[in-house]
Amino acid sequence: MRKVFCETLGTSLELPDVPERIVSFSPAVTETLFLLGAGEAVVGVSAFCHRPGEAQKKRVLGSYNTVDKNLLRQVNPELVFTTTGYQRAFAQQMSTEFPVYAVELPVSISGIIDTVVKVGLLSNRIGQANTLARKLVETLAKPRPIKRKLKVYVEIDFGQPVTFGAYSYITDALRLLGAGAVYGDEPSEWLSPDLEAVRGADPDVIIYEAKMFKPFQQGDLTKLIRKRGWESTKAVRTNQVFLTPGPLDFLAHHGPSFITSVLPWIKKNLDSTSGLHVLA
Repeated sequence: MRKVFCETLGTSLELPDVPERIVSFSPAVTETLFLLGAGEAVVGVSAFCHRPGEAQKKRVLGSYNTVDKNLLRQVNPELVFTTTGYQRAFAQQMSTEFPVYAVELPVSISGIIDTVVKVGLLSNRIGQANTLARKLVETLAKPRPIKRKLKVYVEIDFGQPVTFGAYSYITDALRLLGAGAVYGDEPSEWLSPDLEAVRGADPDVIIYEAKMFKPFQQGDLTKLIRKRGWESTKAVRTNQVFLTPGPLDFLAHHGPSFITSVLPWIKKNLDSTSGLHVLA
């Protein structure tokens, strides 16, 4: 056994040298565990853990901040992963009975890599974590900044419009690629946008993510843009309004695939935009 201190919760855990019964309520951690080869040790997940596909075969023990404690007791976990932020109170409540480690929500792209290393240390897949972290660092070293500074508005539907401030890995991703977020100087991770102020900011690019599993097409986004009166923005006038792909969380997912899949998608769309001549 080994003793581990969880800084985010201020608790000490006693963990087996190699945990064989792991529960993850964090989609990012779940993805990381599978990429580290620890998928067989995962005995329970949340309803939102859909990456990779094998994770969907695991027993669902709860949601993002709820759990069936009877089911959790049945699987008798040696290690339970959550994140901080919205899950912090949930983690604190579970930690009175179970060995919970709350991984800090990343505020930057490098924080995503740090999560990989932490999960590797806790699951005792250290070599695998170092290999994955190196791959992610090499991926980050490839993209060059876009040709001209673009003002980008990012919105995710979490049941209400949400955008992102200075303390978000999404905003940091835009900075890395040479762009800037409309709310990039706001001292917060996320916030509810002033839709009229967004129109006034006149973004060059709009990136929109629909609610997970919500049927939503480009035509639906066009209708939403019109309803908000954003037709005069540069993004709309130059057809630089992008809907994230697929029914799952895309931007909202901060697992390793954010670096390997999401960043290239953002870069490709920003590259196509940065060379445009915007008509007055």
